[in-house]
Amino acid sequence: MTKTYATQGRSIDFSKYPETLQLDLTDNVLTITLNNPDMRNAVVPEMDEALTRVFWDADADPEVRVVVIKGNGKAFCAGGDLVGMLAGIEDMNNFIVGYRNGKRFMQAMLDCDKPIVSRVHGDAVGMGCTIALFADIVIASENARFGDPHVNVGLVAGDGGAVVWPNNVGHATAKYFLLTGDLVGAREAQAMGLIAKVTTEAELDAEVSRVVNKLNNGAMKAISFTKHVLNIGLRQLFSSAVDAGFALETLSSQLPDHREAAEAFVNKRKPVFRR
Repeated sequence: MTKTYATQGRSIDFSKYPETLQLDLTDNVLTITLNNPDMRNAVVPEMDEALTRVFWDADADPEVRVVVIKGNGKAFCAGGDLVGMLAGIEDMNNFIVGYRNGKRFMQAMLDCDKPIVSRVHGDAVGMGCTIALFADIVIASENARFGDPHVNVGLVAGDGGAVVWPNNVGHATAKYFLLTGDLVGAREAQAMGLIAKVTTEAELDAEVSRVVNKLNNGAMKAISFTKHVLNIGLRQLFSSAVDAGFALETLSSQLPDHREAAEAFVNKRKPVFRR
């Protein structure tokens, strides 16, 4: 049975979430769908704010045992909204709000007692890649691509990429991908240790269901405590790096290269950065 919204106890009130972040709770599995398909699920401000709450709500809801996050349409998530970023150039407070929200949702994902599974198809880029990789288990279709191309839009990779990439793949590989902004396909991402599992596109939902059912029927306290033990090092790295990363990313948002990248995106041309 699907719960459209909750009215009692500590259960999640679905009615307070925007249409761009759809929730479904069925058989103790909370599915969070990034629902902005016309923009390849780019994170617009209302989604950004809602992401700061949904993982805390999931953690507090006794009906939720497992969380799944996925994207609607052809992509998992294209990252931040570059058109919206132009507003951040004119008013740094817009970027500071994004910093606050980003830090909070990543912290919530790491601290959530419930195991989180990312179902990834298409591209998971920038903030979208961070959302996917901060989950506990990433299951991707073979057409998925992962990348953190902040540098390609004149920004510092400060919203989590500098935390999770070196943790998963080591510093040498992380430096290559974060300094070049290159994307990596799902098969290569699995081989380098960035993600856990890859399937064909036709088998993706069945594999996600298999893993989710195994978690849902498992010893939840043992699973939860194991997650927290495994996240100790990642939480330490997050705490030591996230504020500096976001501060430098905010600084870079005010520099000419980022303005050039945002304007180039709006005008559908290739940016020309200062040498």
